[in-house]
Amino acid sequence: MNQSDVTRLQSYLQTTFGNDGIKLVPRGKPTDSAEMMLNGEFLGVVYRDEDEGDISFDLHMSILEMDLPKL
Repeated sequence: MNQSDVTRLQSYLQTTFGNDGIKLVPRGKPTDSAEMMLNGEFLGVVYRDEDEGDISFDLHMSILEMDLPKL
């Protein structure tokens, strides 16, 4: 994921979720993804996918059961 992808996608996510605390941090290796952070807290990984010239971005977010509130 190049810097242009990171900048454009970060802006899109901030606007879509109404939160300027969202930041994308490029990963060293592999180079097809960036970490998504919210106010310094890791949320997930965004992957860049290119298939037959079409580009998409996929957000993978894991939520641990132990982090969920008790009901």
